[in-house]
Amino acid sequence: MKDCIFCKIINNEIPSYKVYEDEDVYAFLDISQTTPGHTLLIPKKHVKDIFAYDQTLAQSVLGKIPLIAQALKKVLPNLNGLNLISNNGKIAGQAVFHSHFHFIPRYNEKDTFTLKFHDNSKNYSAEVLNKLAQSISKQIKNEI
Repeated sequence: MKDCIFCKIINNEIPSYKVYEDEDVYAFLDISQTTPGHTLLIPKKHVKDIFAYDQTLAQSVLGKIPLIAQALKKVLPNLNGLNLISNNGKIAGQAVFHSHFHFIPRYNEKDTFTLKFHDNSKNYSAEVLNKLAQSISKQIKNEI
């Protein structure tokens, strides 16, 4: 895509700090470095978000996640954890509309990155959750 910053990085129109590349994916250090080692993994094919993936693209991209995570673990001696995040859609915080996965190394409680899950379980009965699970399950079976 002509105006996509990630496509420009893939095409060497914008410099990057590449950590991995093959025919399907490109991984590079995020310029923001939320924490040291913050890396992005992107498909070379321009797709807006996870909803645009097909099975083949998903296998190509997601199959590289352990490779990059394990490399980060080996070269960052103080790494104690890792957040793997993909924001999909503006409401979810997606700022660049070329699918990407953030690898955010975690070192200690003072890292500048935060993520908070709220417990809303009291708002959902077992009946509501069961109905939702069945609906999702049925849709998955229809897709495969």
